[in-house]
Order: sequence, then C-alpha cells, then structure tokens
Amino acid sequence: MEDTKRIIEINGVKVEIDLREAKTVDTYKVGDNVKVLIEEYNENFKSYPGVIVGFDNFEKRPTVIIAYLKTDYSSAELQFVYLNKDTKKVEIVPASLEDIGLEKSKVVDLLDKEILSKEEELREAKRKKEYFLKYFNKYFKG
Repeated sequence: MEDTKRIIEINGVKVEIDLREAKTVDTYKVGDNVKVLIEEYNENFKSYPGVIVGFDNFEKRPTVIIAYLKTDYSSAELQFVYLNKDTKKVEIVPASLEDIGLEKSKVVDLLDKEILSKEEELREAKRKKEYFLKYFNKYFKG
C-alpha cells in the first residue's frame, strides 16, 4: 500500500482513506483551552486566549460558547463568542496554557482594579441620589 493511503475500520466496516485528501477533525469539550482569532476591523485579526464554556445543542445551529480574554496594559475584559455555522470571521484552535502566555496574577490584579473602580462609581451614584433627595425634594412636595 502507498504511503498516502491507509485502511481504517469504523464500526466493522473497512475503509481506504487517501491521506492527501483526508481532513483532521479537532475535538473539543467544555473546559478546553483555545485560541480565538477574531476580526477586529478592516480584515485585521487578533488572537485571544479562551476556554470553551458551553455547548448549546440547537437543532439547526448547534453552538459552541467560548469565553475569551481581551487584555492590554491597563485592563482585562472577559467576552463571549458564539460559534456556529453562521459565525463569520472567527476561528478557534486548541491551545495549551503555555501557548496562551497569561499571568494569572496580572489578570486578577487588572480585574480587581476594575472592581474597585466600579465600586467607586456606585458610591458616587448613591451620593448623587442622596444629594438630589435632600436638596431637590422641595420641588416635589405638595
């Protein structure tokens, strides 16, 4: 047999496969690390670390749910992409933790800074409400 052909057995049926035209099939499960390639704008693509977080077995559009992390020097943002037959300009490939190049402590620090910032925004909104109720309440009496 040539180096380009192989016989395999599937459920008791022997099939000859031409390896020059055979396609590899990646298998994924929830929890697998992936790299997500997404078109940002004008056919510029960027790769992000991600993890498969779910699978929705819809009848017409089975969908893989992937959480991915956009990071820069001052922020870390968790986003989601829904991959199905209609998804355009998104690709995924398997990834190992070494491929991703993330430092857990840095991402946690960035997320903690965002939490502190949002907590301060909430405190400020509450102060504005108190001020409104205290000083503008007379407009609504009577």
